[in-house]
Amino acid sequence: MTLAELTAALRDSRGFAHKRDISDIVTALGHSLPGGGADLAQAVPVGDDCAAIPDGHGGYLLFAIEGLVEDFIERMPWFAGYSGVMVNVSDIYAMGGRPTAVVDALWSAGMQPADEMLKGMAEASSQYGVPIVGGHSNNRSVRPQLAVAILGHAKKLLTSFTARPGDLLVMAVDLRGGYQEPFPYWNASTTAPGARLRADLEVLPTLAEAGLCDAAKDISMAGAIGTALMLLECSKVGATIDVDAIPRPEGVPLLRWLTSFPSFGFVLSVRPEALGEVLTRFSARDIACNVVGQVDDSRTLVLRQGDDRQLLWDLNSHAFIGEAREVSHA
Repeated sequence: MTLAELTAALRDSRGFAHKRDISDIVTALGHSLPGGGADLAQAVPVGDDCAAIPDGHGGYLLFAIEGLVEDFIERMPWFAGYSGVMVNVSDIYAMGGRPTAVVDALWSAGMQPADEMLKGMAEASSQYGVPIVGGHSNNRSVRPQLAVAILGHAKKLLTSFTARPGDLLVMAVDLRGGYQEPFPYWNASTTAPGARLRADLEVLPTLAEAGLCDAAKDISMAGAIGTALMLLECSKVGATIDVDAIPRPEGVPLLRWLTSFPSFGFVLSVRPEALGEVLTRFSARDIACNVVGQVDDSRTLVLRQGDDRQLLWDLNSHAFIGEAREVSHA
């Protein structure tokens, strides 16, 4: 596959399409709230992994929610339940926080597949040490649905809004896993020791608290490139990314990997002087971690492979997840 073909495939991917829908929601929310939502008591604007609300004591209350797509729930109810907790936990750590508790909202036609979803949630709760403290259920639904919300706390924030020109883009991914076929979910979690999972994630808040990084985002269903694009858009910057530098499991085709959701995967924007220590901390946990690009002020994302370069997205003219009215030529 050429770089041009790869670039076009990413733009047309399901993960990109789902993330682009966020722009419509953010635009509608901004139009609906008084003052465009500017008076919301959040430490960061809408568009980050979690809402971050100052706690009055120098820290932040973190709050997030995730919904699972229906075909995933129907075909893999146990892993859908597990993932509902796992992805929320990842969102909290991506903001430099630590999770406190989760609640769920579950719809099912009787206890099938509700029973399997709940078993998966319970296993993830145990693995990540995060209690399930309540929720909502409806066992008389035509189709199964699942949403999971999480509460956490951060002493210092990592956000999507603090990347700066001159930063180095770093990707950290746990490659010790395998695909949850036939879905694009790289599972490095369910068979790993819970203590190891929790210690691996602890790298993120310790980086924030040590002042080594203040900009990060967890790799979502938009994949590694789409997640980087979301971070760049929120920070009003651009970058060039070397696709061959992205940590990738041996034998996995590049396009499949770039459209995958890894159970542990983060994009960080790191000041050059902190790079060595950031890489060392991930390496100490056997997490694959590479510099994949550099942040600039272009507000474009360019992909590079050898001597070839392709423009993936121009944020000067087209929003990705942001409010359309903020883009000068949209």
